[in-house]
Amino acid sequence: MEIEILQMIKGARKAKGCAVIIDVFRAFSLECYMMAGGAERVLPVGAKETACRLKEEHPDYLLAGERHGAILPGFDMGNSPAQAEKMDLEGKTIIHTTSAGTQGVANARKADIILTGSLVNAKATARYIRKENFPHVSLVCMGLEGKKPAPEDLLCAEYMKSILEERPFDMESELKMLRKDPSVQKFFRKETAEIFPQEDYWLCTMTDRFDFVLQVKALEEDVFETRKI
Repeated sequence: MEIEILQMIKGARKAKGCAVIIDVFRAFSLECYMMAGGAERVLPVGAKETACRLKEEHPDYLLAGERHGAILPGFDMGNSPAQAEKMDLEGKTIIHTTSAGTQGVANARKADIILTGSLVNAKATARYIRKENFPHVSLVCMGLEGKKPAPEDLLCAEYMKSILEERPFDMESELKMLRKDPSVQKFFRKETAEIFPQEDYWLCTMTDRFDFVLQVKALEEDVFETRKI
């Protein structure tokens, strides 16, 4: 098994084989919480215009998404796991668009299979990949808005790689380092608490909370479907 770690939008475009699109803060952590909360389907899309079109066609669907971290105008929810945990998502279909994670999905056109990646289901995802024995695995760290590397996404990629290679990994130490990183302090400042609630940080770093894998398949141009496998 060949394993490569790629970065951001450029990395998503290069991804081949089994591509794991990683967005810890917060897109693909959120999708795990949505599915655990009873959502029937999540539909990742790239463009907010696509999201709004789908909402017009299906008024019963929920809109979830952000740009620059903040909820998009007219959307039912932002990109927050804390918010999702307080909502009744049972049986719902949720349209999801973000600055990084869903952009990675939309750009991974060379991949044979697309999985989402986050710390909350990293081990389950890595075990699935190892079981299927894909010849090539692309771990894509989407970073900040798909343009700047983010330590939490690289941490997730390195953790999954260690599982695939059956190597030990000191997650406790890595999480302590992550907590001190300047890039995550937005979750701990009062002035950014409305967009980046502290609870989201803790929910997104609950490593291996969920024992399921999320696979993404294309439905049409710029519209994908996330399901448990």
